[in-house]
Amino acid sequence: MVAQILIVMIAAIAVTIFAERRNIQPPLLLAAVGLAASFIPGLERLELEPEIILTVVLPPLLFTAAREFSFVSFIRRLGSILNLGVLLVAVTTGVVAAVASAVVPGMTIAVALVLGAVVSPPDAVTAVAVGRKLKLPGSMMTVLKGESLINDAAALTFFTFAVASVAGTHLFISNIVLYLLYAAVAGFVLGLVLGAIVHQMRIRITNASLATVLTVVVPFAAYLLAEELGASGVLAVVAAGLSLGHTATATHYDARIQERQFWRTTDALLEAFVFAYIGLQFRWIIADAGEHGFNVPELLGLSLFVLLAVIVVRIGWVYLTAVLSHWRHRAATRRVEKLDQMLAVPEAGRAGRFERIERLSGRRGRFAERLEQAREARQQGAFDLMPAFNWRENAVISWTGMRGVVTLAAAAGIPLVTATGEAFPGRDVIQVIAFTVTIGTLLLQGLTLPWLIRRLGIVDPGEAARRDRQMEIAEDLARQATIAAVTQYRDQQTAEQPRRMADIMLQRTAMQAQQGTPRVEDDNDALHEIARTVLAARRAAVIKARDERQIDDEVMRDVLDEMDLEQAVMENWTPGRLAGR
Repeated sequence: MVAQILIVMIAAIAVTIFAERRNIQPPLLLAAVGLAASFIPGLERLELEPEIILTVVLPPLLFTAAREFSFVSFIRRLGSILNLGVLLVAVTTGVVAAVASAVVPGMTIAVALVLGAVVSPPDAVTAVAVGRKLKLPGSMMTVLKGESLINDAAALTFFTFAVASVAGTHLFISNIVLYLLYAAVAGFVLGLVLGAIVHQMRIRITNASLATVLTVVVPFAAYLLAEELGASGVLAVVAAGLSLGHTATATHYDARIQERQFWRTTDALLEAFVFAYIGLQFRWIIADAGEHGFNVPELLGLSLFVLLAVIVVRIGWVYLTAVLSHWRHRAATRRVEKLDQMLAVPEAGRAGRFERIERLSGRRGRFAERLEQAREARQQGAFDLMPAFNWRENAVISWTGMRGVVTLAAAAGIPLVTATGEAFPGRDVIQVIAFTVTIGTLLLQGLTLPWLIRRLGIVDPGEAARRDRQMEIAEDLARQATIAAVTQYRDQQTAEQPRRMADIMLQRTAMQAQQGTPRVEDDNDALHEIARTVLAARRAAVIKARDERQIDDEVMRDVLDEMDLEQAVMENWTPGRLAGR
């Protein structure tokens, strides 16, 4: 088994390199090559237990995506994310169950609900990879990433409940709504608590390797602990990743560099393996169905009805909720316009307007106080509205319904027997249909998604300007922090040389249009001391700007990445090295 996994990993990496060089989407090529390779004569089956996929493969992938995700963006687009990641999963489960029970002979509605839960969660890895390469707007990428973080949790919760209903086993909460709420809330809270504990530990660790090892344990610990408590392991991993990603600014620079490279490497390896593994299952799943007496061509034909239902329900749901989204956006816009009109009323007029209300309510001064608070919040962007997606953007979102490894793991995780000892009804049929839907969506939607994005011309003309504006804000704040830090350093010095070097630094800052960390051009301890002071001040200024929502997490991370590399250069500088040359 270990040798097989190693061979698959090596082959998957080779295919990924080839795909990158030829500008082909690696996940799609990996799945196609794996599918073709499954028919090689004499090839032994590579089959992993579903527990391995769900506890070893899935948590690191979720954790990597979550720690690189903007927590602020997640909150701002939470409505759209919950709509696709929870509501659409529930709707897909129900619609697929209705279709499957109608077209698959002998399949009851209870068993069909198990199938619906299995095929309901899209895997956004391919969509995000395509979108990133074709430069989809950041708002769309936020929704796709956010959906991928929570839809697995919803689907696996529905799956657990549906399987228990068919198998006759009992969950400690028998109500599906209460069970879903408990799994979600308990899992998310557990992840946040674990993230907070680990953060307090890692900021006290000065060894970058140990700090990285500590974060490696987190996704597995979060998942397993949550599952033991009957909560959502997926949401626990996501919450821990969001928490540690948001607080990574407080860790040592070398730990951030090492963690960033480690998790990106791990993510690339796991993604390559996952899609190769999906393709390799085709021959064996078809063979299993044939051995159990099923008419394979007929079963594949029935699977196409489920595949069609999965695609159509996403398109219909996206456009249906888009109508509601536009209506809510217009209503919110009117409320904000009224607030702006109210805030524009002069102070004297405003006092007269609310004098009677205040006198009748007996709360004099409360309205003025609240309006002042609203004014401050408005100035800080608290009432800025996220624009609703247009029909072109919704077309792309509705076509990003590719299924992945969670669907296969859930299908393989269906128990063999029920609580009475009888064979689980329809288990083999569910596995064939789940695999057909997975491969079908990957090849059909995955291959056509780049064409659709280009055809519709999905661009946000203001996104580049917004990012440039935020970069200017970050650079301006960093420049101000530089001047303040160098001035304070100069005023604290009594020796002539440090004061002279500080004056030189201030002169350079005044002359430069864009300020960076002072370059090491002389073998001078004072200069390096100033540079470290300046870098710390710049980093604090950028982090504060993120906390005050002047810049996004993505912009802050890009700026901090450069600062971390600059600090790595400075920390590896040896006094006297230049003078000895």
